[in-house]
Amino acid sequence: MFRKKDLKGHSKNVVEQSKNNIENDAHCLVTSLEANIELFTKIFNNDETLVVRRFQNKYLKEAKCCAVYIAGMVNTDMLNENVIQPILQNNLREDIYTHKLLEELQYKIIVSDNVNLVNDLSELVNSVISGDTILLLEGYDNALIISTRGWPTRSIEEPESAKVVRGPREGFTESLMTSLSLIRRKINTPELKFKFREMGERTHTKVCVCYIEGLAVEEILLELEKRLDAIKIDAILDSGYIQELIRDAPFSPYETVGYSERPDVIAAKLLEGRIAIVVDGSPFVLTVPFVLAESFQSDEDYYNNFIFSSFNRMIRMVGVFVATGLPAVYLAIVTYHQEMLPTPLLISIASARQGVPFPSVVALFFMLLVFDVIREAATRMPTPIGQAVNIVGTLVLGQAIVEAKIVSSPVIIITAISGIMKLLSPTALGSIIVLRLFFLLLASVMGIYGYILGMIIATLHLMNVRSFGVPYMLGLSSVKNHNGQDIWIRAPWWTMTLRPKIIGARNLVRQSMKKTVGSKPK
Repeated sequence: MFRKKDLKGHSKNVVEQSKNNIENDAHCLVTSLEANIELFTKIFNNDETLVVRRFQNKYLKEAKCCAVYIAGMVNTDMLNENVIQPILQNNLREDIYTHKLLEELQYKIIVSDNVNLVNDLSELVNSVISGDTILLLEGYDNALIISTRGWPTRSIEEPESAKVVRGPREGFTESLMTSLSLIRRKINTPELKFKFREMGERTHTKVCVCYIEGLAVEEILLELEKRLDAIKIDAILDSGYIQELIRDAPFSPYETVGYSERPDVIAAKLLEGRIAIVVDGSPFVLTVPFVLAESFQSDEDYYNNFIFSSFNRMIRMVGVFVATGLPAVYLAIVTYHQEMLPTPLLISIASARQGVPFPSVVALFFMLLVFDVIREAATRMPTPIGQAVNIVGTLVLGQAIVEAKIVSSPVIIITAISGIMKLLSPTALGSIIVLRLFFLLLASVMGIYGYILGMIIATLHLMNVRSFGVPYMLGLSSVKNHNGQDIWIRAPWWTMTLRPKIIGARNLVRQSMKKTVGSKPK
Protein backbone atom coordinates (compact mmCIF):
# COMPACT_ATOMS: atom_id res chain seq x y z
CA MET A 1 0.00 0.00 0.00
CA PHE A 2 1.18 3.51 -0.75
CA ARG A 3 2.13 5.16 2.48
CA LYS A 4 2.85 8.85 1.79
CA LYS A 5 -0.30 10.05 3.55
CA ASP A 6 1.37 13.25 4.62
CA LEU A 7 1.75 14.27 0.96
CA LYS A 8 -1.91 13.65 0.12
CA GLY A 9 -2.92 16.84 1.89
CA HIS A 10 -0.76 18.75 -0.54
CA SER A 11 -3.30 18.45 -3.36
CA LYS A 12 -3.60 20.56 -6.48
CA ASN A 13 -3.37 23.86 -4.63
CA VAL A 14 -0.08 24.87 -6.26
CA VAL A 15 -1.28 24.21 -9.79
CA GLU A 16 -4.67 25.80 -9.18
CA GLN A 17 -3.03 28.86 -7.64
CA SER A 18 -0.75 29.35 -10.66
CA LYS A 19 -3.71 28.95 -12.99
CA ASN A 20 -5.69 31.46 -10.97
CA ASN A 21 -2.82 33.94 -11.22
CA ILE A 22 -2.88 33.61 -15.01
CA GLU A 23 -6.66 33.90 -15.12
CA ASN A 24 -6.51 37.02 -12.95
CA ASP A 25 -4.24 38.66 -15.52
CA ALA A 26 -6.51 37.73 -18.44
CA HIS A 27 -8.95 34.92 -19.05
CA CYS A 28 -7.71 34.36 -22.61
CA LEU A 29 -5.91 35.99 -25.49
CA VAL A 30 -7.38 39.02 -27.25
CA THR A 31 -7.20 40.17 -30.86
CA SER A 32 -4.65 42.90 -30.11
CA LEU A 33 -1.08 41.75 -30.69
CA GLU A 34 0.44 44.30 -28.34
CA ALA A 35 -2.02 43.36 -25.58
CA ASN A 36 -1.07 39.69 -25.94
CA ILE A 37 2.64 40.54 -25.85
CA GLU A 38 2.09 42.60 -22.71
CA LEU A 39 0.22 39.66 -21.18
CA PHE A 40 3.15 37.27 -21.68
CA THR A 41 5.72 39.79 -20.47
CA LYS A 42 3.61 40.29 -17.34
CA ILE A 43 3.37 36.54 -16.71
CA PHE A 44 7.15 36.19 -17.15
CA ASN A 45 7.93 39.34 -15.20
CA ASN A 46 11.60 39.74 -14.21
CA ASP A 47 12.57 36.80 -16.44
CA GLU A 48 15.28 38.09 -18.75
CA THR A 49 15.44 34.79 -20.69
CA LEU A 50 12.07 35.51 -22.33
CA VAL A 51 12.52 36.57 -25.95
CA VAL A 52 9.81 38.55 -27.80
CA ARG A 53 10.60 38.72 -31.52
CA ARG A 54 8.32 40.97 -33.58
CA PHE A 55 8.33 40.70 -37.38
CA GLN A 56 6.06 41.50 -40.34
CA ASN A 57 5.64 40.16 -43.86
CA LYS A 58 6.85 42.67 -46.50
CA TYR A 59 4.01 41.88 -48.92
CA LEU A 60 1.09 41.79 -46.47
CA LYS A 61 0.97 44.45 -43.78
CA GLU A 62 -1.78 42.60 -41.91
CA ALA A 63 0.69 39.78 -41.18
CA LYS A 64 2.15 41.33 -38.05
CA CYS A 65 3.57 38.47 -35.96
CA CYS A 66 5.45 37.90 -32.77
CA ALA A 67 7.45 34.84 -31.68
CA VAL A 68 7.65 34.25 -27.94
CA TYR A 69 10.20 31.76 -26.57
CA ILE A 70 12.81 31.26 -23.85
CA ALA A 71 16.46 31.65 -24.78
CA GLY A 72 18.50 28.47 -24.43
CA MET A 73 15.44 26.21 -24.68
CA VAL A 74 14.88 26.41 -28.45
CA ASN A 75 16.84 25.60 -31.57
CA THR A 76 17.29 29.11 -32.98
CA ASP A 77 18.42 27.82 -36.39
CA MET A 78 15.22 25.82 -36.69
CA LEU A 79 13.16 28.81 -35.56
CA ASN A 80 14.76 31.20 -38.04
CA GLU A 81 14.75 28.87 -41.05
CA ASN A 82 11.37 27.16 -40.54
CA VAL A 83 9.23 29.88 -38.96
CA ILE A 84 10.50 33.46 -39.20
CA GLN A 85 12.15 33.36 -42.63
CA PRO A 86 9.17 31.75 -44.49
CA ILE A 87 6.75 34.30 -43.01
CA LEU A 88 9.04 37.24 -43.81
CA GLN A 89 9.91 36.32 -47.41
CA ASN A 90 6.84 34.54 -48.85
CA ASN A 91 4.29 36.57 -50.78
CA LEU A 92 1.30 35.99 -48.56
CA ARG A 93 -1.01 37.73 -51.04
CA GLU A 94 -0.77 34.77 -53.40
CA ASP A 95 -2.75 31.58 -52.69
CA ILE A 96 -3.46 32.70 -49.12
CA TYR A 97 -6.86 33.33 -47.59
CA THR A 98 -6.24 36.47 -45.56
CA HIS A 99 -9.46 36.12 -43.56
CA LYS A 100 -8.02 32.98 -41.92
CA LEU A 101 -4.37 33.91 -42.05
CA LEU A 102 -3.30 32.06 -38.88
CA GLU A 103 -4.58 28.72 -40.21
CA GLU A 104 -2.90 29.41 -43.56
CA LEU A 105 0.41 30.00 -41.79
CA GLN A 106 -0.06 26.75 -39.90
CA TYR A 107 -0.72 24.56 -42.95
CA LYS A 108 1.10 26.32 -45.83
CA ILE A 109 3.97 28.46 -44.57
CA ILE A 110 5.52 27.19 -41.33
CA VAL A 111 7.86 24.23 -41.80
CA SER A 112 7.61 22.13 -38.65
CA ASP A 113 6.56 18.60 -37.78
CA ASN A 114 4.32 19.76 -34.93
CA VAL A 115 2.21 22.94 -35.09
CA ASN A 116 -0.97 23.28 -33.02
CA LEU A 117 -3.60 26.03 -32.87
CA VAL A 118 -4.41 26.79 -29.22
CA ASN A 119 -6.33 29.50 -27.35
CA ASP A 120 -5.88 28.20 -23.79
CA LEU A 121 -3.51 30.54 -21.98
CA SER A 122 -2.28 27.94 -19.47
CA GLU A 123 -1.32 25.55 -22.27
CA LEU A 124 0.51 28.33 -24.10
CA VAL A 125 2.51 29.28 -20.99
CA ASN A 126 3.44 25.64 -20.32
CA SER A 127 4.57 25.25 -23.92
CA VAL A 128 6.88 28.26 -23.67
CA ILE A 129 8.37 26.88 -20.45
CA SER A 130 8.89 23.47 -22.12
CA GLY A 131 10.92 24.96 -24.97
CA ASP A 132 8.32 25.49 -27.68
CA THR A 133 7.74 28.75 -29.55
CA ILE A 134 4.45 30.67 -29.46
CA LEU A 135 3.46 32.56 -32.61
CA LEU A 136 1.05 35.47 -32.05
CA LEU A 137 -0.71 37.23 -34.93
CA GLU A 138 -2.44 40.60 -35.06
CA GLY A 139 -6.23 40.25 -35.13
CA TYR A 140 -6.42 36.75 -33.66
CA ASP A 141 -7.26 35.68 -30.11
CA ASN A 142 -5.46 32.34 -30.42
CA ALA A 143 -1.86 31.35 -31.14
CA LEU A 144 0.29 28.64 -32.72
CA ILE A 145 2.48 26.34 -30.64
CA ILE A 146 5.49 25.39 -32.77
CA SER A 147 7.83 22.60 -31.72
CA THR A 148 11.33 24.13 -31.71
CA ARG A 149 12.90 22.45 -28.70
CA GLY A 150 16.65 22.12 -28.95
CA TRP A 151 18.82 22.48 -25.87
CA PRO A 152 22.31 20.94 -25.48
CA THR A 153 22.34 17.32 -24.29
CA ARG A 154 25.01 14.84 -23.27
CA SER A 155 26.07 12.39 -25.95
CA ILE A 156 25.44 8.65 -25.65
CA GLU A 157 28.37 6.96 -23.93
CA GLU A 158 29.14 4.02 -21.68
CA PRO A 159 27.90 4.67 -18.12
CA GLU A 160 30.63 5.04 -15.53
CA SER A 161 28.72 3.03 -12.92
CA ALA A 162 28.17 -0.02 -15.16
CA LYS A 163 31.22 -0.65 -17.32
CA VAL A 164 31.51 -4.06 -18.96
CA VAL A 165 34.20 -6.01 -20.76
CA ARG A 166 31.75 -7.55 -23.19
CA GLY A 167 28.42 -6.04 -24.18
CA PRO A 168 26.92 -2.82 -25.56
CA ARG A 169 28.78 0.39 -24.73
CA GLU A 170 25.83 2.76 -24.74
CA GLY A 171 23.99 4.20 -21.76
CA PHE A 172 20.97 6.35 -21.06
CA THR A 173 21.27 10.13 -21.06
CA GLU A 174 19.34 12.89 -19.32
CA SER A 175 17.19 13.39 -22.44
CA LEU A 176 13.89 11.53 -22.14
CA MET A 177 13.37 11.03 -25.87
CA THR A 178 16.94 9.85 -26.37
CA SER A 179 16.53 7.25 -23.62
CA LEU A 180 13.23 6.07 -25.08
CA SER A 181 14.81 5.75 -28.52
CA LEU A 182 17.53 3.52 -27.05
CA ILE A 183 14.86 1.23 -25.62
CA ARG A 184 12.92 1.24 -28.89
CA ARG A 185 16.03 0.22 -30.82
CA LYS A 186 16.44 -2.81 -28.54
CA ILE A 187 12.77 -3.88 -28.67
CA ASN A 188 11.52 -3.22 -32.16
CA THR A 189 7.86 -4.19 -31.76
CA PRO A 190 4.56 -2.27 -31.70
CA GLU A 191 3.71 -4.07 -28.45
CA LEU A 192 6.19 -1.81 -26.64
CA LYS A 193 4.03 0.92 -25.10
CA PHE A 194 4.96 4.34 -23.75
CA LYS A 195 2.63 6.23 -21.40
CA PHE A 196 3.59 9.83 -20.61
CA ARG A 197 2.68 11.95 -17.61
CA GLU A 198 3.87 15.09 -15.84
CA MET A 199 4.95 15.01 -12.21
CA GLY A 200 6.02 17.76 -9.83
CA GLU A 201 3.71 20.66 -9.11
CA ARG A 202 6.40 23.20 -10.03
CA THR A 203 8.85 21.34 -12.25
CA HIS A 204 6.26 19.49 -14.40
CA THR A 205 8.82 16.79 -15.10
CA LYS A 206 7.93 14.43 -17.90
CA VAL A 207 7.80 10.78 -16.85
CA CYS A 208 7.25 7.80 -19.15
CA VAL A 209 5.97 4.37 -18.11
CA CYS A 210 7.25 1.68 -20.49
CA TYR A 211 5.98 -1.87 -20.78
CA ILE A 212 5.36 -4.59 -23.33
CA GLU A 213 1.69 -5.25 -23.88
CA GLY A 214 0.97 -8.93 -23.44
CA LEU A 215 3.89 -9.49 -21.05
CA ALA A 216 3.40 -6.97 -18.25
CA VAL A 217 0.87 -7.99 -15.61
CA GLU A 218 -2.14 -5.67 -15.70
CA GLU A 219 -2.50 -5.61 -11.91
CA ILE A 220 1.11 -4.46 -11.45
CA LEU A 221 0.67 -1.76 -14.09
CA LEU A 222 -2.50 -0.47 -12.42
CA GLU A 223 -0.83 -0.47 -9.00
CA LEU A 224 2.13 1.46 -10.38
CA GLU A 225 -0.12 4.09 -11.96
CA LYS A 226 -2.05 4.36 -8.71
CA ARG A 227 1.12 5.06 -6.73
CA LEU A 228 2.34 7.56 -9.30
CA ASP A 229 -1.00 9.38 -9.20
CA ALA A 230 -0.74 9.61 -5.41
CA ILE A 231 2.58 11.49 -5.53
CA LYS A 232 2.09 15.18 -4.74
CA ILE A 233 5.43 16.94 -4.54
CA ASP A 234 6.89 20.24 -5.76
CA ALA A 235 9.74 18.82 -7.82
CA ILE A 236 10.93 15.62 -9.46
CA LEU A 237 14.60 16.22 -10.28
CA ASP A 238 15.72 12.60 -10.56
CA SER A 239 14.23 9.12 -10.72
CA GLY A 240 15.42 8.62 -7.12
CA TYR A 241 12.52 10.80 -5.96
CA ILE A 242 10.01 8.43 -7.53
CA GLN A 243 11.93 5.37 -6.40
CA GLU A 244 11.56 6.33 -2.76
CA LEU A 245 7.94 7.43 -3.04
CA ILE A 246 6.59 4.26 -4.72
CA ARG A 247 8.67 1.56 -3.06
CA ASP A 248 7.32 -1.16 -0.77
CA ALA A 249 8.70 -1.62 2.75
CA PRO A 250 9.98 1.96 3.11
CA PHE A 251 11.98 1.22 6.26
CA SER A 252 13.64 -1.89 4.88
CA PRO A 253 17.35 -1.71 3.95
CA TYR A 254 16.56 -3.70 0.80
CA GLU A 255 15.64 -1.96 -2.43
CA THR A 256 12.26 -2.99 -3.85
CA VAL A 257 12.57 -0.84 -6.98
CA GLY A 258 15.40 -1.57 -9.40
CA TYR A 259 17.37 0.88 -11.51
CA SER A 260 19.97 0.82 -14.29
CA GLU A 261 21.78 3.12 -16.71
CA ARG A 262 22.06 0.48 -19.44
CA PRO A 263 19.45 0.12 -22.22
CA ASP A 264 20.22 -3.59 -22.67
CA VAL A 265 19.45 -4.28 -19.01
CA ILE A 266 16.15 -2.40 -19.15
CA ALA A 267 15.20 -4.14 -22.41
CA ALA A 268 15.90 -7.55 -20.86
CA LYS A 269 13.74 -6.73 -17.85
CA LEU A 270 10.91 -5.49 -20.07
CA LEU A 271 11.07 -8.76 -22.00
CA GLU A 272 10.58 -10.64 -18.73
CA GLY A 273 7.36 -8.73 -18.02
CA ARG A 274 8.64 -5.90 -15.86
CA ILE A 275 7.68 -2.23 -16.16
CA ALA A 276 10.19 0.60 -16.62
CA ILE A 277 9.91 4.23 -15.49
CA VAL A 278 11.94 6.80 -17.43
CA VAL A 279 12.30 10.30 -15.96
CA ASP A 280 13.32 13.32 -17.99
CA GLY A 281 16.62 14.65 -16.66
CA SER A 282 17.81 11.35 -15.15
CA PRO A 283 19.93 8.64 -16.80
CA PHE A 284 18.76 6.06 -14.25
CA VAL A 285 15.69 4.12 -15.38
CA LEU A 286 13.57 2.39 -12.72
CA THR A 287 12.09 -1.11 -13.04
CA VAL A 288 9.34 -2.84 -11.09
CA PRO A 289 8.88 -5.37 -9.64
CA PHE A 290 12.37 -5.92 -8.24
CA VAL A 291 13.42 -9.13 -6.46
CA LEU A 292 16.46 -9.99 -4.35
CA ALA A 293 18.03 -12.22 -6.99
CA GLU A 294 18.54 -9.23 -9.29
CA SER A 295 21.09 -7.83 -6.84
CA PHE A 296 23.43 -10.70 -7.73
CA GLN A 297 22.90 -10.55 -11.48
CA SER A 298 25.05 -8.67 -13.97
CA ASP A 299 24.24 -7.82 -17.58
CA GLU A 300 27.56 -9.37 -18.60
CA ASP A 301 26.36 -12.74 -17.28
CA TYR A 302 24.21 -13.11 -20.39
CA TYR A 303 26.96 -12.29 -22.89
CA ASN A 304 29.62 -14.72 -21.61
CA ASN A 305 29.71 -18.49 -21.42
CA PHE A 306 27.10 -19.78 -18.97
CA ILE A 307 29.68 -21.76 -16.96
CA PHE A 308 31.90 -18.72 -16.39
CA SER A 309 28.83 -16.53 -15.71
CA SER A 310 27.47 -19.00 -13.15
CA PHE A 311 30.84 -19.06 -11.38
CA ASN A 312 30.92 -15.25 -11.19
CA ARG A 313 27.37 -15.12 -9.89
CA MET A 314 28.13 -17.59 -7.11
CA ILE A 315 31.15 -15.46 -6.18
CA ARG A 316 28.86 -12.45 -5.80
CA MET A 317 26.46 -14.40 -3.59
CA VAL A 318 29.26 -15.71 -1.40
CA GLY A 319 30.67 -12.18 -1.29
CA VAL A 320 27.41 -10.82 0.16
CA PHE A 321 27.39 -13.43 2.93
CA VAL A 322 31.07 -12.84 3.72
CA ALA A 323 30.70 -9.05 3.68
CA THR A 324 27.77 -9.09 6.10
CA GLY A 325 28.75 -11.99 8.37
CA LEU A 326 32.57 -12.19 8.54
CA PRO A 327 33.12 -9.31 11.05
CA ALA A 328 30.34 -10.63 13.31
CA VAL A 329 31.62 -14.23 13.22
CA TYR A 330 35.20 -13.12 13.93
CA LEU A 331 34.08 -10.99 16.86
CA ALA A 332 31.92 -13.77 18.27
CA ILE A 333 34.71 -16.35 18.08
CA VAL A 334 37.56 -14.24 19.53
CA THR A 335 35.33 -12.84 22.30
CA TYR A 336 33.05 -15.71 23.35
CA HIS A 337 34.01 -18.92 21.54
CA GLN A 338 37.81 -19.19 21.49
CA GLU A 339 37.54 -22.97 21.76
CA MET A 340 36.30 -23.07 18.15
CA LEU A 341 39.72 -21.95 16.86
CA PRO A 342 42.76 -24.20 16.42
CA THR A 343 45.35 -23.56 19.09
CA PRO A 344 48.08 -22.19 16.75
CA LEU A 345 45.61 -19.75 15.19
CA LEU A 346 44.33 -18.67 18.60
CA ILE A 347 47.89 -18.03 19.81
CA SER A 348 48.64 -16.02 16.65
CA ILE A 349 45.57 -13.82 17.11
CA ALA A 350 46.29 -13.35 20.82
CA SER A 351 49.89 -12.29 20.13
CA ALA A 352 48.71 -9.81 17.49
CA ARG A 353 46.35 -8.26 20.01
CA GLN A 354 49.09 -7.68 22.57
CA GLY A 355 49.42 -3.99 23.40
CA VAL A 356 46.21 -2.96 21.61
CA PRO A 357 44.24 -0.67 23.96
CA PHE A 358 40.77 -1.27 22.49
CA PRO A 359 38.66 -4.44 22.56
CA SER A 360 37.88 -6.20 19.29
CA VAL A 361 34.32 -4.83 19.06
CA VAL A 362 35.51 -1.22 19.25
CA ALA A 363 38.34 -1.87 16.79
CA LEU A 364 35.98 -3.50 14.27
CA PHE A 365 33.41 -0.72 14.46
CA PHE A 366 36.18 1.86 14.10
CA MET A 367 37.88 0.23 11.11
CA LEU A 368 34.63 -0.48 9.27
CA LEU A 369 33.70 3.17 9.69
CA VAL A 370 37.12 4.27 8.43
CA PHE A 371 36.80 1.99 5.39
CA ASP A 372 33.37 3.42 4.50
CA VAL A 373 34.68 6.97 4.96
CA ILE A 374 37.54 6.26 2.54
CA ARG A 375 35.13 4.64 0.05
CA GLU A 376 32.77 7.62 0.18
CA ALA A 377 35.60 10.13 -0.13
CA ALA A 378 37.06 8.31 -3.15
CA THR A 379 33.62 8.17 -4.79
CA ARG A 380 32.97 11.92 -4.44
CA MET A 381 36.40 12.99 -5.67
CA PRO A 382 37.57 13.17 -9.29
CA THR A 383 38.71 9.79 -10.63
CA PRO A 384 42.53 10.33 -10.46
CA ILE A 385 42.35 11.77 -6.94
CA GLY A 386 39.87 9.09 -5.87
CA GLN A 387 42.26 6.33 -6.92
CA ALA A 388 45.07 7.97 -4.96
CA VAL A 389 42.83 8.23 -1.88
CA ASN A 390 42.01 4.52 -2.15
CA ILE A 391 45.68 3.55 -2.32
CA VAL A 392 46.72 5.84 0.53
CA GLY A 393 43.74 4.87 2.66
CA THR A 394 44.05 1.13 2.27
CA LEU A 395 47.82 0.70 2.33
CA VAL A 396 49.50 3.58 4.13
CA LEU A 397 46.79 4.30 6.68
CA GLY A 398 46.18 0.62 7.45
CA GLN A 399 49.89 -0.06 7.97
CA ALA A 400 50.26 3.03 10.15
CA ILE A 401 47.33 2.02 12.36
CA VAL A 402 48.80 -1.46 12.91
CA GLU A 403 52.28 -0.14 13.68
CA ALA A 404 50.80 2.38 16.13
CA LYS A 405 49.08 -0.52 17.95
CA ILE A 406 45.66 1.13 17.66
CA VAL A 407 44.11 -2.05 16.23
CA SER A 408 45.47 -5.51 15.59
CA SER A 409 46.43 -7.03 12.23
CA PRO A 410 43.52 -9.54 12.17
CA VAL A 411 41.04 -6.67 12.45
CA ILE A 412 42.64 -4.99 9.42
CA ILE A 413 42.42 -8.26 7.48
CA ILE A 414 38.77 -8.85 8.40
CA THR A 415 37.86 -5.26 7.51
CA ALA A 416 39.64 -5.43 4.15
CA ILE A 417 38.01 -8.73 3.16
CA SER A 418 34.56 -7.52 4.18
CA GLY A 419 35.03 -4.21 2.36
CA ILE A 420 36.19 -5.82 -0.86
CA MET A 421 33.46 -8.44 -0.84
CA LYS A 422 30.68 -5.88 -0.50
CA LEU A 423 31.88 -4.12 -3.66
CA LEU A 424 31.02 -7.23 -5.71
CA SER A 425 27.31 -6.27 -5.56
CA PRO A 426 27.06 -2.47 -5.90
CA THR A 427 23.26 -2.46 -6.05
CA ALA A 428 23.09 -4.14 -2.61
CA LEU A 429 25.70 -1.88 -1.00
CA GLY A 430 23.28 -0.08 1.32
CA SER A 431 21.66 -3.25 2.65
CA ILE A 432 25.08 -4.89 3.16
CA ILE A 433 26.32 -2.00 5.32
CA VAL A 434 23.17 -2.00 7.46
CA LEU A 435 23.13 -5.79 7.93
CA ARG A 436 26.84 -5.90 8.74
CA LEU A 437 26.44 -3.39 11.57
CA PHE A 438 23.29 -5.18 12.78
CA PHE A 439 25.02 -8.58 12.88
CA LEU A 440 28.11 -7.09 14.51
CA LEU A 441 26.03 -5.48 17.24
CA LEU A 442 24.20 -8.74 18.02
CA ALA A 443 27.43 -10.76 17.97
CA SER A 444 29.05 -8.34 20.44
CA VAL A 445 26.27 -9.08 22.92
CA MET A 446 25.37 -12.76 22.36
CA GLY A 447 28.29 -14.17 20.41
CA ILE A 448 27.63 -16.63 17.62
CA TYR A 449 24.03 -17.00 18.81
CA GLY A 450 23.50 -13.31 18.16
CA TYR A 451 24.71 -13.73 14.57
CA ILE A 452 22.38 -16.70 14.08
CA LEU A 453 19.50 -14.69 15.56
CA GLY A 454 20.28 -11.84 13.18
CA MET A 455 20.25 -14.21 10.20
CA ILE A 456 16.85 -15.55 11.28
CA ILE A 457 15.43 -12.02 11.66
CA ALA A 458 16.81 -10.96 8.27
CA THR A 459 15.39 -14.08 6.57
CA LEU A 460 11.94 -13.61 8.11
CA HIS A 461 11.98 -9.99 7.02
CA LEU A 462 12.91 -10.93 3.46
CA MET A 463 10.11 -13.49 3.36
CA ASN A 464 7.60 -10.77 4.23
CA VAL A 465 8.82 -8.14 1.76
CA ARG A 466 6.87 -7.69 -1.48
CA SER A 467 7.62 -5.63 -4.55
CA PHE A 468 4.32 -4.65 -6.16
CA GLY A 469 2.80 -7.89 -4.93
CA VAL A 470 5.70 -10.10 -6.08
CA PRO A 471 7.59 -11.99 -3.30
CA TYR A 472 11.03 -10.47 -2.81
CA MET A 473 12.60 -13.95 -2.44
CA LEU A 474 11.12 -15.15 -5.74
CA GLY A 475 13.11 -18.06 -7.15
CA LEU A 476 15.71 -18.28 -4.36
CA SER A 477 14.10 -21.36 -2.84
CA SER A 478 13.54 -23.08 -6.18
CA VAL A 479 16.12 -25.24 -7.91
CA LYS A 480 13.96 -27.53 -10.06
CA ASN A 481 11.64 -25.41 -12.20
CA HIS A 482 12.48 -22.55 -14.55
CA ASN A 483 12.40 -19.96 -11.76
CA GLY A 484 15.73 -21.28 -10.47
CA GLN A 485 17.48 -21.34 -13.83
CA ASP A 486 18.52 -17.71 -13.58
CA ILE A 487 18.97 -17.32 -9.82
CA TRP A 488 21.85 -19.26 -8.28
CA ILE A 489 23.37 -19.94 -11.69
CA ARG A 490 22.89 -18.71 -15.24
CA ALA A 491 21.57 -21.71 -17.12
CA PRO A 492 22.25 -22.16 -20.86
CA TRP A 493 19.96 -20.17 -23.12
CA TRP A 494 18.50 -23.25 -24.77
CA THR A 495 17.13 -24.42 -21.41
CA MET A 496 15.60 -21.08 -20.33
CA THR A 497 12.46 -21.47 -22.42
CA LEU A 498 10.11 -19.85 -19.88
CA ARG A 499 9.97 -16.48 -18.17
CA PRO A 500 9.84 -16.13 -14.36
CA LYS A 501 6.44 -16.91 -12.90
CA ILE A 502 4.32 -14.07 -11.47
CA ILE A 503 6.45 -11.44 -13.25
CA GLY A 504 5.76 -12.84 -16.72
CA ALA A 505 2.53 -14.60 -15.83
CA ARG A 506 0.62 -13.41 -18.92
CA ASN A 507 3.02 -15.12 -21.31
CA LEU A 508 5.48 -17.55 -19.76
CA VAL A 509 6.93 -18.83 -23.04
CA ARG A 510 10.27 -17.19 -23.79
CA GLN A 511 11.26 -19.41 -26.72
CA SER A 512 9.14 -22.09 -28.32
CA MET A 513 11.93 -24.30 -29.64
CA LYS A 514 14.79 -25.83 -27.71
CA LYS A 515 18.22 -25.97 -29.22
CA THR A 516 19.59 -29.41 -29.88
CA VAL A 517 22.95 -29.37 -28.16
CA GLY A 518 25.74 -30.81 -30.27
CA SER A 519 23.56 -31.26 -33.37
CA LYS A 520 25.16 -30.76 -36.76
CA PRO A 521 23.61 -28.61 -39.48
CA LYS A 522 22.05 -30.53 -42.31
